[in-house]
Amino acid sequence: MVVYAALLFVLACTAVAGFQAALVLGKPWGELTCGGRWPGRLPLRVRVVPLLSILLLGLSSLVILVRVQWALPKLHAESHVGAWIVVGYCVLGCVANAVTPSRRERRLWLPGVSCMLVASLIVAWQ
Repeated sequence: MVVYAALLFVLACTAVAGFQAALVLGKPWGELTCGGRWPGRLPLRVRVVPLLSILLLGLSSLVILVRVQWALPKLHAESHVGAWIVVGYCVLGCVANAVTPSRRERRLWLPGVSCMLVASLIVAWQ
């Protein structure tokens, strides 16, 4: 079950990172992020937010892969703390998406981030 949770987490991160990359490249999906403050394309100065999100998603995925020993086996012991940090990041994501003023953003992201939270919890508890 832990391996499936890790796979689900990484796949979800990959999908979200793809969405974030599209925002960075100018896709007009601004109403689905940042509280829906910028409908259409995000302003250039705001595109740093999805760029940072891509980096955090990649790092989170790496931590989860290390935790299930699919990557960097020498870091497995240290990955326990990292996995709980990932869980915390997912909790923050759930809270942020639950309170966003954008109904469309909430309906799209809250289920996905909740799934990532559950998957990261399963991995962290191992």
